[in-house]
Amino acid sequence: MISSKLPKLWYGGDYNPEQWDASVMEEDLRLFRLADIDVATVNVFSWAGIQPSEDTYDFSELDRIIHRLQKDNVAICLATATGAHPAWMAKRYPEVTRVDYEGRKRKFGGRHNSCPNSPVYRSYSAAIAGKLAERYYDLPGLVIWHISNEYGGYCYCDNCAEAFRVWLQKRYQSLEALNKAWYTRFWGHTFYEWDEIVPPNALSEEWGGNRTCFQSISLDYRRFQSDSLLDCYKLEYEAIRRYDKDTPITTNLMGTYPELDYFKWAKEMDVVSWDNYPSIDTPPSYTSMTHSLMRGLKSGQPFMLMEQTPSQQNWQPYNSLKRPGVMRLWSWQAVAHGADTVMFFQLRRSIGACEKYHGAVIEHVGHEHTRVFRECAELGHELKMLGDTVLDSRSAARAAILFDWENRWAVELSSGPSVALKYVDEVHRYYRALYEQNISCDLIGVEEDLENYELVIAPVMYMIKPGFAEKIEAFVERGGTFITTYFSGIVNENDIVTTGGYPGKLRKLLGIWAEEIDALLPGQTNELVPVQPPGLSGEQGTRADGGLAQGLNGNYTCSILCDLIHTEGAEVVAEYGSDFYKGMPALTVNRFGKGKAWYVATSPDEAFMGTFLGHVCKEAGIGALLPPTAGVEVKERQKGDKTFLFILNHNAEESVVNLGGESLKDLLSGNTFSGECRIPAKGVYILERK
Repeated sequence: MISSKLPKLWYGGDYNPEQWDASVMEEDLRLFRLADIDVATVNVFSWAGIQPSEDTYDFSELDRIIHRLQKDNVAICLATATGAHPAWMAKRYPEVTRVDYEGRKRKFGGRHNSCPNSPVYRSYSAAIAGKLAERYYDLPGLVIWHISNEYGGYCYCDNCAEAFRVWLQKRYQSLEALNKAWYTRFWGHTFYEWDEIVPPNALSEEWGGNRTCFQSISLDYRRFQSDSLLDCYKLEYEAIRRYDKDTPITTNLMGTYPELDYFKWAKEMDVVSWDNYPSIDTPPSYTSMTHSLMRGLKSGQPFMLMEQTPSQQNWQPYNSLKRPGVMRLWSWQAVAHGADTVMFFQLRRSIGACEKYHGAVIEHVGHEHTRVFRECAELGHELKMLGDTVLDSRSAARAAILFDWENRWAVELSSGPSVALKYVDEVHRYYRALYEQNISCDLIGVEEDLENYELVIAPVMYMIKPGFAEKIEAFVERGGTFITTYFSGIVNENDIVTTGGYPGKLRKLLGIWAEEIDALLPGQTNELVPVQPPGLSGEQGTRADGGLAQGLNGNYTCSILCDLIHTEGAEVVAEYGSDFYKGMPALTVNRFGKGKAWYVATSPDEAFMGTFLGHVCKEAGIGALLPPTAGVEVKERQKGDKTFLFILNHNAEESVVNLGGESLKDLLSGNTFSGECRIPAKGVYILERK
């Protein structure tokens, strides 16, 4: 569990009593008791208040807040306050503010405005983290440390330029090696001195965010900035650990946020925490995928839902209210995927500045007689009733999808073949096809051990890092099933093409080579036509595809990209139906050792994806948790000899699920269900089975 000091699913969120008169806190605590709120995140943005000048620290207000929370047995998630530096720091040391993508020097203001390579910022942020740890490390109710807040954003200042050159020297050792790795003879970009290298932004190599003249330097700058911000986190982590050896330490991540390599970050975090803010029209499968990704950052370890809104956000174009029941539903969805906390931003609404219209447990009216508070209190009662029943339980899956931030950066920095290709969207398409069939799936990094999986899917695995091809070959050879797609195996870790035919180092495993890649215009499609070889009726099992071609019903559409491939031992399962490459392979499977490797040469429609992945999972012995019902999500957590089946109805109407012959008790209502079971609109069941 995250902390033995609070052995239940935590319930609470960000709390900023320093923003109000001290008397307000008494009323807040009364409302916390009504809602069974038992943990508060404090001190997130209090740096200016705690350190009013360089050499002065004032902890009196924080002492008061913590003491009062402790008196009411509210546990403390203590932040280091370094998410926004004080105004005096920017005034006295202008170097601490960032230079933006356009090359403009920032003034004081906003947040995420601290240069991660500023020695001044690093020194002061580590110092305040150490001061806090020295003062509060033995606090009885301290359950976790929260470093900074939602790290993100890049800087392009002179400090970063100098630090980037040092980072490059460590990575490449010599300019000769760098020039070769970056392919700098193109456009006469050869470097002869380290200080000739400048950050890639709108003043040098890039334009429009992800458009670049030189992918290699842009890719390395993203690695460098992610590492720079991580170094800031690690400095604060080390400062805390000098005094507090045991309390877990985290920082809040942001799901599929593009700028940081969260798999690398997770190695430095005691527990993963993240902030979940879907829109009203975000598909539940996408939120489900993101929870799975956060769980996968630390090999399936339970994570923290650090932030969500009780109702509406303030920063989206259209900030819709969460409809009745949705907050509860989405909270339990997080728990179903492995969250051991349900926490909000914020517990009381701010009354000024840019987040005053962001939802809160306690609205501006200030009392409990609101729909939002009633729903929060009802959820708090359920979490209290459940106690430690599902705490520290784990999700088990035999299918996994590989997700890699560096590959994502490379795909989206690529100068072609199509602006329509979005890495996260393609990952979601494969995840959704499994989600809709109630097939459990993990999202894991490329370094993860594959021993526990029967099926591994790597959508758009454009970048092949050293050792990856050999790892996948070993997985398939011992009996695993591997699926990858178009635009895979193209480049190495420096975004340099692997010559000799696509998909490069995956060519032997897949038994194909791709000669060309066609980009389809928006709205343009091709067809996937199943191939039915003659003379195999009744002998489907002898084919490498296990009879999938016979199971595909009619033709399917495909879009975005079409690889024009030739087989080198692989069997053709489907081919293109139109254009000059009509009849060329579009879906192949290759026997390799005891396993199989599939290549999907295009981006198929949902109907194909469902049939294809359903067949592959069945052949791999991977079954559904329950027969699927449209709009109803089913997830599973295991603890000892018990399994907890979460059934979540995302529909706006009552739905029916089939439990089969089992008789299972719902931990929330106490009712027992079997056979065909009705679940209310936006309803949640947690069914226990032994």
